[in-house]
Amino acid sequence: MSSPDMVLDVLRAELRAAGITYKMLADRIAMSESSIKRMFGQKDMTLSRLAQICQAANIHLEDVLRRAADARPQADTLTLTQETSLIANPRLLLMAICCLGHWSLEQIIETYRLTEPECIGLLAELDRLGLIELKPLNRYTLRVSNAFRWLPDGPVQRYFREHVVGDYFDGRFDGPGEALMCLPARLSLASAGELTEKIYQLAGELARLHRNDRRLAPNDRDGFTLLVGFRSWEFSAFTALRR
Repeated sequence: MSSPDMVLDVLRAELRAAGITYKMLADRIAMSESSIKRMFGQKDMTLSRLAQICQAANIHLEDVLRRAADARPQADTLTLTQETSLIANPRLLLMAICCLGHWSLEQIIETYRLTEPECIGLLAELDRLGLIELKPLNRYTLRVSNAFRWLPDGPVQRYFREHVVGDYFDGRFDGPGEALMCLPARLSLASAGELTEKIYQLAGELARLHRNDRRLAPNDRDGFTLLVGFRSWEFSAFTALRR
């Protein structure tokens, strides 16, 4: 599917979500309903008309364009070689995580003790690895999908288990928007599979919220991390008490 097709598909979905019909849209921009249908059906629309429709429907044009770009076929995971390269250089891993969070070069330099030349070199390395596509003026787009996840038991997950999990769970989880739950249950494999699918849906919802909030000012956003685990398990101290 070409980029113009994706843009119009995203726009059609946004109109549907807003409850705006072709007839309503035609009235708002002084066109016939048949002309509106023809534009969408033939997928023939100028940029100025696209902007007019977005304004009339109270839809952000930049959101439509961004979601169309996000809809391009992209990988959900990196390869073993790519992940191994990331953990070989903690600063490269930091840059990768910042990019997955859509940080700008300026935000990264302001937050971390990294020089501009060093950041540019790290971005170039991420471009070489295929995580991002480096653009002019040191901007970038992700080459991975919104459903991106690290390889199960891959290099990055093993690195996180060794260096990150303890630090993560050292918090109190009592701040605004924070939560910690440990819920045991006895389930069939079918039920466990159903819950696993819902976990993937939750990850998709997190990606949606993250994508929508990108238009907010940096000071209106904070860094949150969702860490989810679900497996057949019993605490070893309890296992030791089994008959």
